[in-house]
Amino acid sequence: MKKPIYFFILVLTSTLFHGCLVSERINYTIDLKTATTGKVTVNFLNIKSNAIGKREFEQDKKHLFKFTLKSKSFITQLKAEGKFVKYRSLSVKNNQLNGKVIYDFKDVKKVEGIRFEDGFYYLTMALDDSLISTNGKLIISKDYKRILWDKNYKQLKFEMYSNGFDDNVYKELAQYYKKK
Repeated sequence: MKKPIYFFILVLTSTLFHGCLVSERINYTIDLKTATTGKVTVNFLNIKSNAIGKREFEQDKKHLFKFTLKSKSFITQLKAEGKFVKYRSLSVKNNQLNGKVIYDFKDVKKVEGIRFEDGFYYLTMALDDSLISTNGKLIISKDYKRILWDKNYKQLKFEMYSNGFDDNVYKELAQYYKKK
């Protein structure tokens, strides 16, 4: 089964971050303007690198701090996916590097594969996906998990636990971020 929730995580970690950056938690807030259009706010909490060598770690930092945070190419790449970036930032809180991306969408399916059918929004996940919270209703079957929101919801929210960190593998990034 396809894991739509991890699509953005995979895009972020493989395409945008050279496959070496991960975040501990990711939360989504989807503000609907119409039944299928709106704005998404994605927060990446506690971003770290699992680069093995110094060169890979330097590439991760460059990719995060220059490409993802500042380049127009990042905007163009997400636009091609139907995500129209309005805001992106990094910040440090409690010695952890956090990221934020806000984008508009014209098709709700572009937001982690969320579907709108028969008056309901739903997001299907694998059973091993770690959902921390949602403002929808969680339904678990023998094959998958599904978050369900009815059409009256104007804001869809969910938070996922992305990855635990082994201090011997993951490298902190907060100390390298220089806000300008």
